[in-house]
Amino acid sequence: MALTFYWYPNCGTCKKAKKWLDEEGVDYSSVHIVDQTPSEAELKSFVERSELPARKFFNTSGKKYRELNMKDKLKDATEEDMIQYLASHGMLIKRPIVTDGEKVTVGFKQEQFEENWSK
Repeated sequence: MALTFYWYPNCGTCKKAKKWLDEEGVDYSSVHIVDQTPSEAELKSFVERSELPARKFFNTSGKKYRELNMKDKLKDATEEDMIQYLASHGMLIKRPIVTDGEKVTVGFKQEQFEENWSK
């Protein structure tokens, strides 16, 4: 099954991940994470399938995260609140997100990609 690669083209980490996928000959379709921000339902599914807490899906080093004062907002936020925040703006989402519909990875660590996405 082809992968779906949620990315932001100006993101250095995304570029590294894309390069790895291309060099490995992995079949994927790419989705611009800001122009086509995943829905709450999609994000909820990503969180469940990744087995990571919703908090791990935030781009904590991003400008939008700081502008919206997310650090304080997340202190008392429920998982549902977090998913709503993530769905409200693609720049809040840590990227890239890669999924085959079963597994989900967030960010780019080569070892993780080799383990999950190598042919």
